[in-house]
Amino acid sequence: MLHRRNAMALSAGACLAATAVDVPEKLRMRHSVVGWCFRSHGEKWDMDTLCVKAKAAGCGSVELIGPEDWPVLAKHGLICAIGPSGTDKSFMRAWNNKALHPELLAKSSAMLDKCAAQGIKSSIGFVGFQYRDASNPKSGMISREEAARSCLEGWKLLARHAEKVGVTVCIEHLNSRVSDHPMKGHPGYQGDDIDWVASLIRQVDSPRLKLLFDVYHVQIMHGDIIRRLESMRDIIGHIHTAGNPGRGELDAGQEIGYAAIGRALVRQNYSGWVGHEFIPTRSPAEGIAEAVRALEA
Repeated sequence: MLHRRNAMALSAGACLAATAVDVPEKLRMRHSVVGWCFRSHGEKWDMDTLCVKAKAAGCGSVELIGPEDWPVLAKHGLICAIGPSGTDKSFMRAWNNKALHPELLAKSSAMLDKCAAQGIKSSIGFVGFQYRDASNPKSGMISREEAARSCLEGWKLLARHAEKVGVTVCIEHLNSRVSDHPMKGHPGYQGDDIDWVASLIRQVDSPRLKLLFDVYHVQIMHGDIIRRLESMRDIIGHIHTAGNPGRGELDAGQEIGYAAIGRALVRQNYSGWVGHEFIPTRSPAEGIAEAVRALEA
């Protein structure tokens, strides 16, 4: 495969030089990076640096960042492939708890309006923690049956607004098994069964409610990734990646076969975005380029 040395420099108060990295000459997929991974870990880039590094590695988006950062993306010729939910403690306090619906609908709808005005096509959504007070396991449990009813009711209302403004809400499945790091796993998350989450999305039956398929989380909870990608291809709106174990780089030290997954996505004519959401353990710029190469192999 032909490769190029892609280096660029952009001015952001001071001159920021992008690290030259090897990426494929022609990309088959649309690649993105998830903002929190590179702003809070590793070298802790500011937004300008993150944009420069992401673009140098062949990415066209920095995602899950708020409206305050969207002008920086535009300055660097990038987009936000998927916007935030607009809610507080978003993956903890979510749609499985009916008591939260008025707040969630108001804040999520406001974010959908902002995304639509900016031309952002997607926004993330969640199921929520199984506790009535999301941060307190002693507050009582929400049953799986109650959670299903609540999600269906709330997502139908949210989908109605999403259809009106033309933005797709992508509900993310998360793993509940890993407990050694607050962003590597989410014990208590009620949407930890991707088949259950997919069944609810199908029941809502809206073109503006889709699944965020996170390969890392699916590997931990289920495995059988390629077959699941195929069976859920009709409802997948966005994809995330990270290496397992550890939610690190997509390198030879982790167990997921991203080259095979990339080829499967090409066979399926997947046209959405692939967001790289790994926590860097070494050079973040090299890690992003490595992630792009892994899917493009």
